[in-house]
Amino acid sequence: MNQTPQNGTPQEAAAPAKARGRRPAPKEAAEAGRVWTGDRVSVGEGHPAPPETPSAPPAALVPADATAKPAAAEGEPHWYVVHAYSGHEEKVRNNLMKRVDSMDMHDRIFEVLVPTEDVIEIKDGQRRHVAKRTFPGYILVNMIMSDESWYVVRNTPGVTSFVGSGNKPVPLQEKEIKSIQKQIKAEAPKVRVEYQVGENVRVIDGPFSDFHGKVDEINADKGKLKVLVNMFGRETPVELDLLQVERLK
Repeated sequence: MNQTPQNGTPQEAAAPAKARGRRPAPKEAAEAGRVWTGDRVSVGEGHPAPPETPSAPPAALVPADATAKPAAAEGEPHWYVVHAYSGHEEKVRNNLMKRVDSMDMHDRIFEVLVPTEDVIEIKDGQRRHVAKRTFPGYILVNMIMSDESWYVVRNTPGVTSFVGSGNKPVPLQEKEIKSIQKQIKAEAPKVRVEYQVGENVRVIDGPFSDFHGKVDEINADKGKLKVLVNMFGRETPVELDLLQVERLK
């Protein structure tokens, strides 16, 4: 029942107090500002590896017309460069091939290549053959570009991005991929030389054993060094095999 004040005007019931805005808790505020992109990449077992910032690709892996050339038309297979976690190239390749099998994408993704070259490494007085990655952090994929094939490659654990112009993957030109394939198929292995011109070494084998000298020339193709050794009071050039010298400590 309304009460009538002295002035005779009925007094309205008091309006409910305006609800006060609740200040979000720190955790809720953080969640509100987070944008979920839908991409999550993991490598190996357990927790996912932290995402890496893709480094600039080597010049040989940058498509010649990456700034102007449009993406290849759907239906044509081309080679694309994919950035992957450095040191995990083979694992990423195996992961991608498994996804191709499980998602039946053999008619879209044909070949995945980790470019390597055969290198002769001389270490601790021994010569050994080593498969050295030509472009660390990158793999090559021969595929027909489409929304489905892009999704399969891009969401493979360990893959971070395609190399291209903006968000569009750009294929390598025919001459570019042929140059890379030729380098991979090279029959003669390269010799990895750890010495530098001007470096002091000690001869450990042959008629000049125990002589000290300075590296004057390096012939990596033949695995030879020309060393200036001190004989008869003067420097004399001597050609030696890489296994015949060691770095002075």
